[in-house]
Amino acid sequence: MTQQMGSGKGKLPLGLVPFVLCLLISSAAAEPSLERIQTIDLVGKAGKLDHLIVDGKSGRLFQANKVNNTLDVVDLKTGKLLTQIKGQAGIQGLAYAADLDRLFAGLGTGGYCNIFDGKNYKLLKTVKFTDDADNVRYHPRTRMVYVAHAEKGLGVIDGQALEKKADINLPGSAESFQLESGRPRLYLNIPSPTQVVVIDTDKNEVVKSYPLKMAAANYALALDEPNHRLFIGCRKKPMVVVMDSETGAEITGVGIPADTDDLFYDAKRRRIYVSCGEGYIAVIRQVDADHYEFLDPVPTVKDARTCYFEPETGRLYLAVPRQPDKKGPEIWVYKARP
Repeated sequence: MTQQMGSGKGKLPLGLVPFVLCLLISSAAAEPSLERIQTIDLVGKAGKLDHLIVDGKSGRLFQANKVNNTLDVVDLKTGKLLTQIKGQAGIQGLAYAADLDRLFAGLGTGGYCNIFDGKNYKLLKTVKFTDDADNVRYHPRTRMVYVAHAEKGLGVIDGQALEKKADINLPGSAESFQLESGRPRLYLNIPSPTQVVVIDTDKNEVVKSYPLKMAAANYALALDEPNHRLFIGCRKKPMVVVMDSETGAEITGVGIPADTDDLFYDAKRRRIYVSCGEGYIAVIRQVDADHYEFLDPVPTVKDARTCYFEPETGRLYLAVPRQPDKKGPEIWVYKARP
């Protein structure tokens, strides 16, 4: 039975009380952690968007406009939509290789990874996986591209030669993952059975498995490499679990609103930003490596659950599905306050 607060009509589920109280406290504060500074119009119908990335050097944002089956390219200098690459059925994950000026797009329909020239957006090659290509990451040091896909696989593509190099077997279907910059290590979420696996990217094999006990449905993941901390965004219970990346020990957990799909660690400000489809960006403060506190619930809209944080500029970009009073989807741009 759902616990509730109050009596009669308008009862509030007890699980939401902390966030409502935080929202009231936050609204009274002079300066929230994130300030919305811009809205960028996209083109498309109503429905969920997927992941987005930013190339700071060229000032472009790439959005997986899943419901529209397009890869949208935005000029951040003008705040305008540059182009839509059509025919990207079920587009989900994106990665951009700045040193190669190539764009990699994982398609949920058919399991394809399409590779585009970053200048003219010409299709260079398509690499086929079993099905449902989702999260995509590029490692600049090795020039390898990693593509999570069904069934229970993580594909490896040589980003320069554009050839499939390996397909790593996993103990479950993959969600978000992160790469260390200095060591051949990759951390990957598997929601069922609930765990984080550690992959040796030199050997292309799973070498460790860390079960999650504090929460489940672990979809989002970020990494604090110097402090050896993983930040794991879970939907059941809705929380960010802080884990020691060396041992798999669960350090602590911080409750968040429901339905997260992306989270990012801001090392400069020692904050974690979590986009939640319930209608908030949760902001968590890192007191130190072992202690964290819920700072702000920044109100957004329902199903705006994917985002991208660019540390160089301190900008957070939120993918906002088309609202009833709008002509298309939007990107909301936030500035992180000191």
